Amino acid sequence: MDAQAWRMLLEGAWVTAWVSSVSIAIGVVLGLGLALLRMARIPILDQVLAIWISLARATPLVTLALFIFLGVPSLGIGMNRETAAIVALTINTSAFNAEIWRSAFASFSREQREAALACGMTPARMFRRIMLPQMVVGSMPGLVNEMSSLVKSSPAVAIIGLVDLSRVTNRIAAVTYEPLPPILAAGVLYMLLIALLVRLQAVAERRAARLAM
Repeated sequence: MDAQAWRMLLEGAWVTAWVSSVSIAIGVVLGLGLALLRMARIPILDQVLAIWISLARATPLVTLALFIFLGVPSLGIGMNRETAAIVALTINTSAFNAEIWRSAFASFSREQREAALACGMTPARMFRRIMLPQMVVGSMPGLVNEMSSLVKSSPAVAIIGLVDLSRVTNRIAAVTYEPLPPILAAGVLYMLLIALLVRLQAVAERRAARLAM
């Protein structure tokens, strides 16, 4: 491949990294919020959120991206390709993250909660100082696995015309009639993005472990 092809691949990789990172950041926080709302055990709210999470997890990402990009503007809400891709990816990953957070919360023993409250901690302080760090440590492998899956699933949003790494790869292969070099290069770039997530996981786990002590 020539220099122009590499430049196009790097630009596509940047779009993939940007869209994925924004979706991951929002999805982790939104997933935590959904999990906390479900753990509040408000019957009607819990049922509504359970249905929402199930639908978001079951809907193919391609279908979700098309619905948001083509369907939402019909309601008078303007949205460009990048925004539509971020919204689709965020909805998808937040649903999976919610269940990961909820599972981590369930592993927190009642004895620890009772001991913290007996020491005079408010529920908010107990959650911030004791529960959340332990939840981060316990959920980190699942969260990073979901983040990696999101990066690998992100080519689905190319269906709405987003010029991401997968779309650029197809364009180069169509022009050069040599699909193998750009596919291999794209594979390496995807692996580097996922390796970065794994590295960030190790850093986040160490910091959360120190807070949990």
